[in-house]
Amino acid sequence: MRNVILPVAARSWLNTPRGLLTGFILVHLGFLIFGALLSLRGEAFSDTFIYREWARAGFNDANLTGGPSPWVYPILALIPMAIAGVAGPGPFFFLWVLMTTLLNGWGLAKLTDRGRNQDAIPAGWWWLIFTLLMGWLGFARVDGLTAPIVLVALAYGAGRPFIASVILAVATWVKVWPAAVMLALFAVVKNRMLVVLAGVATSAVVVALAAAVGSVPKLLNFLTQQGDRGMQLEATFTTPWLWLSVLNVGDSRMYMNTDINSMQVDGPGTAVMSVLMQPLLILAALLVAGLTFWALHNGKLNQAANGAGVDRTELLLAGALTLTTAFVVFNKVGSPQFMVWLAPAVAVGLAHSWREWRVPAAMLIAIAVATFFIYPLFYDALSHNNPLMAGVLTIRNVLLVVLFLWSVRRLYSLGKKTPASVPALKES
Repeated sequence: MRNVILPVAARSWLNTPRGLLTGFILVHLGFLIFGALLSLRGEAFSDTFIYREWARAGFNDANLTGGPSPWVYPILALIPMAIAGVAGPGPFFFLWVLMTTLLNGWGLAKLTDRGRNQDAIPAGWWWLIFTLLMGWLGFARVDGLTAPIVLVALAYGAGRPFIASVILAVATWVKVWPAAVMLALFAVVKNRMLVVLAGVATSAVVVALAAAVGSVPKLLNFLTQQGDRGMQLEATFTTPWLWLSVLNVGDSRMYMNTDINSMQVDGPGTAVMSVLMQPLLILAALLVAGLTFWALHNGKLNQAANGAGVDRTELLLAGALTLTTAFVVFNKVGSPQFMVWLAPAVAVGLAHSWREWRVPAAMLIAIAVATFFIYPLFYDALSHNNPLMAGVLTIRNVLLVVLFLWSVRRLYSLGKKTPASVPALKES
């Protein structure tokens, strides 16, 4: 499709470091300009309204008039909020978008080895297109800060496990989902103690920071503050009740949980399903981790039998995608920004082996397009039982399940038969 749409000269220029840099500037300049315009009017966007209030209140629940507590996030998430609020509420949103832009630039530079890895430039373009399609879900949520950090960690990968683990541990203390990638890293590296030491050392620094600001009692609040929430509207497992609500069957209904600023669905069996989701998520994560361990072990047996090497980088990327997809599919929350979690593994996978990663890359682009229609375009219609938007959400959720099954199959195939070695990413 690209070859049909673009002339040869344009394709050649786009596939250069200068072309990729131009694309990065254009994409992010648009978000920065919009962020500046809103900030000049004293406004924010989406969740940054909440972050701004938390920063203004000094992250103290007693200074808030209602709504969710800032401690629904791990403690390091409060640092970028504090930085964005250092000049007061006015420029908060612009500074938040600027931080996201800088982190995206770091991720793109690492992915392409600062433009020196020619084979990784198409992967960089894929990352930019995905970022553009996800829009403000990447630029107005904490998830958008963690995605490029995880991208950098995966680019270091199995070759530099200590550095990758430190980066992932920091990201996990911002938003929990990078723990899935850290579990995949633990499963595939030769020296797993390095992963453990990096996680423990980073966590010790975080605890010391919490002690310095007197927040140790709140350090683990993010694990408990959302345990009693119901099935969120967009979650994969909510889909049956979504349609019951749309069709007005069985007293199913959509409602806003104002305590956590979340649209949820209530109906026959949702309370039980909500309780079951946490153990289902844990079970899925353990099964995928076990499959990753098996793939590595079986790959070693194949190596001993036929001399083919075990591609630990490919195992890491496949395990990371499968685990993060499990974190989305088996999650009772299912917020639209969660789609950002899936992009780092796919981007690094495309840089590692474009041919092997074309399928999940195409699926994730389709998921991003569907998510864009869900939020921000027609979320109000969706939350008022619009059947067309319910259909779009259902398609998106089906694609997520298909992506998860593809990832599981990919992991299984890597363990069943070790593929030919593929050059790993260059380290900068």
